[in-house]
Amino acid sequence: MRYAQGGGLTDERRVFREKLRMEAAERFRHGDENAVIAHDLRISVRSVQRRRKAWSQGGPRALASKGPASLPLLGDDLFAVLERELLKGPVAHGWPDQTWTLFPIKTLIGRRFHQSYTVQGVAALLKRHGWSCQLPARRAIERNEAAVAGWGKETRPSGEEPWRRSTPGSSSRTKSASR
Repeated sequence: MRYAQGGGLTDERRVFREKLRMEAAERFRHGDENAVIAHDLRISVRSVQRRRKAWSQGGPRALASKGPASLPLLGDDLFAVLERELLKGPVAHGWPDQTWTLFPIKTLIGRRFHQSYTVQGVAALLKRHGWSCQLPARRAIERNEAAVAGWGKETRPSGEEPWRRSTPGSSSRTKSASR
């Protein structure tokens, strides 16, 4: 299961879910009904049905966690190699710019490790290992503060009525009904 914060389940949550599965196995052994188990454990009836089927085929061991659905493509040892490559900079790898973006990092991973990541996967990988987005330390030299301040005043809506695409009764439905 993936979350927006860039990680899976915490260790506490994994232990909690394991305990729920074992409690369900105990309830299956006692012959409790699926709806009662679902209500008491606060899970869906469908989840109880799947767990009961697995339990009937393989016992409580069939309900044990099998670990994460997929292992990361780059382990900690390979990520250390990637970090060394990133510290060399993008120019050392043939990119004209002085800053790393996700696409060149994705390409570097593909070339160096023969692993295919999506851009979002690269972002998650970097975040998981403590890397963050680069932000400019100062404003661009070319920035014109007066133009930026004036732009907000000039382009802000002046309170005019919104433009309407059609007038009442102008739809094709009303015209065809009169014919």
